[in-house]
Amino acid sequence: MPSKHSAPNKAASPIVSSAHLVSPDSAQMSEFEFGLIVAGNAFHRWIVHCMSAAGLKDLTPLDVLVLHHVTHRARDKRLADICFIMNIEDTHLVNYALKKLQGLGVVASQKNGKEVTYAATDEGRQFVQRYREIRESCLIDALKADDGLNRDIGELARLLRVLSGMYDQAARAAASL
Repeated sequence: MPSKHSAPNKAASPIVSSAHLVSPDSAQMSEFEFGLIVAGNAFHRWIVHCMSAAGLKDLTPLDVLVLHHVTHRARDKRLADICFIMNIEDTHLVNYALKKLQGLGVVASQKNGKEVTYAATDEGRQFVQRYREIRESCLIDALKADDGLNRDIGELARLLRVLSGMYDQAARAAASL
């Protein structure tokens, strides 16, 4: 007699958020999409809490990501470049985040001819450095504990880039219908 904790004999159903979208050809993709939703929300919660612990409170996930990108490689960035790299079509969302970050004194703008560029201020870089320290302590140290997971992350990143391209192409196809 099986114990009350043993797995049922039938194959496990995929864990999905939209069972009405699952077909025999799409179970894995539906399961991936649910995982992406849950992981995306967990990631957004993490970056907001990490930045709050670093001393910058009341930021949205996009605010945090924009600050990180503006800090990236210590080069001034144009709004269009930030949106392009982050794959964001709605420039007004990024522009709003930039204005908020400027108001907090962590991002500064500079006009170069007709272009406006953005860079992290010294204070902004200090918050990002503190974020990095907290990230190392809370996330990276935990990742080191599981060598198998750590090895798989590079392949996962590659697959996410491939799927990003597929979703972009599918969006263009759907927009033409």
